[in-house]
Amino acid sequence: MAEFTEGAPCWVDAMFTDVEGAKTFYAEVLGWTFGEAATEFGNYTQAYSDGKAVAAVVPPMPGADAPSQWCLYFASRDAAATAEKVKEAGGALLMEPMQVASHGSMAIAKEPSGAVFGIWQPGDHKGFEKMAEAGSYAWAEVFTREPDKADAFLSRVFPYEAQQMEPGDDPEEAGMDFMVFSLGGKENPVLGRMKMGDEFPPEVPSYIQIYFAVPDCDDAIAKARKLGGTVHFGPMDSPFGRFAALMDQQGAAFAVIDLSTTVGEMPQMSDA
Repeated sequence: MAEFTEGAPCWVDAMFTDVEGAKTFYAEVLGWTFGEAATEFGNYTQAYSDGKAVAAVVPPMPGADAPSQWCLYFASRDAAATAEKVKEAGGALLMEPMQVASHGSMAIAKEPSGAVFGIWQPGDHKGFEKMAEAGSYAWAEVFTREPDKADAFLSRVFPYEAQQMEPGDDPEEAGMDFMVFSLGGKENPVLGRMKMGDEFPPEVPSYIQIYFAVPDCDDAIAKARKLGGTVHFGPMDSPFGRFAALMDQQGAAFAVIDLSTTVGEMPQMSDA
């Protein structure tokens, strides 16, 4: 597929103490199959949907005590230059840019309100081979209590256009603060940003919620629960699809969405 535009979400991976357990869970919930572990890259193991690369799982580095969590990577033409932009915009680098053999170059960063993300400059590994179809990445949203910080940062680091969602007639939407970032025109949204409210416990840090597409949201929830996963929110119908926010049995948060089941009118957006 074509190269990803600068700032476009292009890959996801997650670190799991029990990689085999994670493979079992996501094989059942998302229908993934898995390739051979790349021993030269810390047993990094790619996940496939219909034979197309959609994600990867990896065990923690020896001695690391990191929680299980999904990481979203944004495409960059020059990972080192993007890393400098991160620092200039008030973010921090958790891992300096590094070359990953011929696959590409990567860095791990944190935006000023605390959400962690990756930067990927493609080499042989371009990124997702499938998107917005069952079993693959569909969407992502930055959840933060400090939206002004996150919005300013994202617009400085990547060439985004920003639009604010206008509250609709639904009382639940009255206090919602939701931004959409687009690339190359408003018709190409690539990332959302949601202000976290009081429903989030104070100890929950800013994070990026990754949505995977599924053919049936309720079926995916049932499979996740059967394997020890929990439901944080939903299922809920929306103009974008029926979705739910879940946590797998090792504590990694993610969401599932059935893009074919849509309810209601699309929200109005205004330039930010």
